[in-house]
Amino acid sequence: MKKIVFTLLSAFAISQVSAQEKVYFTSTPSLSPDAKTVYFSYDGDIWSTDINGGNASRITALEGEEINPRVSPDGKWLAFSSNQYGNYDIYVMPINGGQIKQLTFHQAKDEVESWSWDSKSIYFTSNQNNGFGSFKINLDGKTPEALFTNYFNTTNGLVETPQGEYIFTNSSESASQVTRKRYKGENNPDLLGYNPTTKSYKQYTDYNGKDFNPTVDKNGIIYFISDENNGEYNLYQLANGKKEALTKFETSIKKPFVSADGSKVVFEKDYQLFVYDVKAKTSKPLTINVNSNKSLEKEQNFEVENNIDYFDISPDGKKMAFVSRGIIFVSDNEGKFINQISDGKERVLEVKWLKDNKNLIFNQTYKGYQNWFKISAEGKGKVEQLTSDLRNNRDITFNNDLSQAVYLSGRDEVRLLDLKSLKSSTIVKDEIWAFQNSKPSFSPNDEYVLFSAKRNFELDIFIHNIKKNTTVNLTNTGVSEADPTWSPDGKYIYFSSDRKNPSYPLGMQESSIYRASLDWFDQAYKSEKFDNLFVEEKKVEKKEKKEEKNDFKALTINPEGFLERIELVTDRFGYQTNPFVFTDDKKQFLFYNTNQENGKFQLHRKTTTDFEEDKTDKIFNKGADFIVKNEKNLYALIDNSVYKFGISSTNPEKVSIKYNFNKNLASEFNQMYEEAWAGVEENFYDENFHGIDWKAKKEQYATFLPYVNNRNDLRILLNDMLGELNSSHLGFSSFGKEESRRLNYFTNETGIIFKKDQPFTVEKILRKSPAFLKNVDVQEGDILVSVNGQKIDQNQNRETYFTTPKKLEELTLEFDRKGKTISTKIHPISNNELKSLLYDEWIYENRQRVKKLSNDRIAYSYMKNMSTSELDVFLLDMVEQENRKDGVILDLRFNTGGNVHDKVLNFLSQRPYLKWKYREGQLTVQPNFAPSGKPIVLLINEYSLSDAEMTAAGFKALKLGKIIGQETYRWIIFTSGKGLVDGSFYRLPSWGTYTLDGQNLEKTGVKPDIYIKNTFLDRLENKDPQLERAIQEVMKELK
Repeated sequence: MKKIVFTLLSAFAISQVSAQEKVYFTSTPSLSPDAKTVYFSYDGDIWSTDINGGNASRITALEGEEINPRVSPDGKWLAFSSNQYGNYDIYVMPINGGQIKQLTFHQAKDEVESWSWDSKSIYFTSNQNNGFGSFKINLDGKTPEALFTNYFNTTNGLVETPQGEYIFTNSSESASQVTRKRYKGENNPDLLGYNPTTKSYKQYTDYNGKDFNPTVDKNGIIYFISDENNGEYNLYQLANGKKEALTKFETSIKKPFVSADGSKVVFEKDYQLFVYDVKAKTSKPLTINVNSNKSLEKEQNFEVENNIDYFDISPDGKKMAFVSRGIIFVSDNEGKFINQISDGKERVLEVKWLKDNKNLIFNQTYKGYQNWFKISAEGKGKVEQLTSDLRNNRDITFNNDLSQAVYLSGRDEVRLLDLKSLKSSTIVKDEIWAFQNSKPSFSPNDEYVLFSAKRNFELDIFIHNIKKNTTVNLTNTGVSEADPTWSPDGKYIYFSSDRKNPSYPLGMQESSIYRASLDWFDQAYKSEKFDNLFVEEKKVEKKEKKEEKNDFKALTINPEGFLERIELVTDRFGYQTNPFVFTDDKKQFLFYNTNQENGKFQLHRKTTTDFEEDKTDKIFNKGADFIVKNEKNLYALIDNSVYKFGISSTNPEKVSIKYNFNKNLASEFNQMYEEAWAGVEENFYDENFHGIDWKAKKEQYATFLPYVNNRNDLRILLNDMLGELNSSHLGFSSFGKEESRRLNYFTNETGIIFKKDQPFTVEKILRKSPAFLKNVDVQEGDILVSVNGQKIDQNQNRETYFTTPKKLEELTLEFDRKGKTISTKIHPISNNELKSLLYDEWIYENRQRVKKLSNDRIAYSYMKNMSTSELDVFLLDMVEQENRKDGVILDLRFNTGGNVHDKVLNFLSQRPYLKWKYREGQLTVQPNFAPSGKPIVLLINEYSLSDAEMTAAGFKALKLGKIIGQETYRWIIFTSGKGLVDGSFYRLPSWGTYTLDGQNLEKTGVKPDIYIKNTFLDRLENKDPQLERAIQEVMKELK
């Protein structure tokens, strides 16, 4: 184990941030009991400084991040969390220096919250058993214990009062969604209290907003965060039951911590530390100096090999331009001689060669948006900016004589780019959407532009006559026809589609490649081919042949009957997409991706020749992003590498491109910030941005970009900015190789539940777990004495025996069973699998409750989310129960959403419409399953979110039954996302959801018909008033 570092680091080795330069991204602060010393996290380490500021001392220097320093009330110990082994664990060390001791070992995320007042125990929040919950571990390092039962008592931020009461919150808005500001809804966090000795429970605040992050002094005064006054997080106190605002900042605070003596409160504000003087009732920033190692500006080395995002081959076939990590490179067509062309300060996404083989057109971010630029392929001369739009210009295609380009712009424009004047013009304004597009293209004679636009969320195929400036919708079907492309002879349009089902909300579930002829063309005649055998060919020069090859006659386009001329081209098995069509020697080649062989996408080719059977071949064992053709070869981007192959070959050859380049993360982070902001600006579902000045927020948070020290700071900054929108389905995630850990650990779970007070004694066996299986000999009351031959020390943390560098295939456990040693083997599972089984146990207990209280007359189905896998669970529940039960309860409490609302509602809407029977048999209704002919109750609560809210709204609109529980979360915007230059990702909530009378569900949620609240105490005592009321309502209708 790496030991603590106490040192006055050499001023020659490490630069010191002076008093004149403020220190930012100091976080998770706390105070010594006497309020004389401040402890905080900065640049991944724990530091301390005087309460009046000055020079700070680095306390830890472990690999990874150390956060949440907390000093014991007796002032002797410092606890903190560190992810040096991949996940956050709890550590403790003497306050005056010495050996660091690791207390928790489970692979879960353990974050220190506070100490007990006797300085013997540490409280922490962990996702070991569920989403998150409160735990306690003693200073001696024995096995930690969960403080509360029930899978959905997801408590967080727990502190202990001097009287022994626990103060905490029980909401995701105070845990994983802290950055979301101004949320008001049923899931708002309130301060709750529970006394483990007296078993008394109390709700301390009931404001319809956010009250969270409690901290308590020795007098029992509670300090916490609330946004009640102005929508910003400010410091409040709760004394004698009265809530009082202590600050009125216009920007939010974070992470308040009161000293044990109650004299000072330290907190974060604007990424700096502030101290509130309780007696003087004043706040001031803490000015500190730190010895910091500014490494973000240092150049890092990257490789282009297997990291190519886009490429193009020059018209002469000799050169290649490609993009890697947002930078343009140019090489010969074999990838041997490479030169970096762009500087990498902005992100390049697409690059195309101009006709002269010397210049490139590319799109690069400008103020965060993709715009078009021109640059010399030799890397000489200045960059010429062609557009300066505050919208994303993308998906460019050149015409056949390389005189014009077509591209998409923003949410609503198709544009032409004249490749001589380099001027753009808009030819179509329509509902394009600003991402997830099919690429536009030119007809083979360059007369038409083929593009896609949205109708009722589905892609239709359009053609635009450039000269006549007319546009025709060829499909207009109500389902999506995606990826349209011309056949080189101009007779067909190929596309991918699931022709019977819309692609929203589930996405295109089945896809095949189709083609439609542009008129009622006849097939070739064999007799004409025979006659041509005796026609002498006129000899022409090679140059003339080449010119004649591109001399297309006017295309024939007959929109009438277009849908009737659609024909299936590929097999119906599997999923086919991304058609690319080429011709060569009177043969037509269709390349496409399909997963029909083994479930993984592979590149296939279908060859069509007059008077011959079509032939289909597998070309490569991976799918292609796109394919380009030059005179001799095809080139494809496959798995971030360029492959070359002949049009008739089945053996693509990887073009070996090896080159290293340098780039610094500071510059890259600045570009990513701009691009993420612009992406949200262009795609956020509400053009009024929930009443926030989005541009002003960009400027506000950009002032802190120069002080970002590492990737974690960037994550904090961007998520804070996104949180200003008070929106669901937002977030920025990022991981870099610099954050990789040398050591990671895995906890081998068994499904054995041990007793709280006897952590090595079996309390019960979890249903369906490895320990539940018949061949495993474990019983309640058994005492664990050995794991894989290692004898148990009951003074040790039990987690140490089950946590290993990687998952074990099997465990050998020995138990003491009433004096007899029992040995058994178990196949362990992951912690996520264990949590899923704990969730299943909660569902099982609900089902048993329904069965008992309804005398087995009610079908009960629970959906964890609205995914296709949970849809299958629901349908199987109905198949197994509905036709033999008298009523139905569908439970969507704690449901985390998805996109199958339509499928669920359609099933529930089925009503009986007739009966039939075999001779002398029993009459049976049609359809087989007709739940709508029976009483149905839908259960919802404050955690029902996203598509669960869509389902509840639809259930109410269709009047399918009663809704019981609490109002839903108000977390419903359909979302997607975009990647950034380094692989980071940000979410884009782009599609709002509204009731038939226009209410925005993100703002209103869905209210139940009968309001019943389940409290923390109900769950703790294994009570479920909501479910019991649902049973009562169904039974009432059955009388």
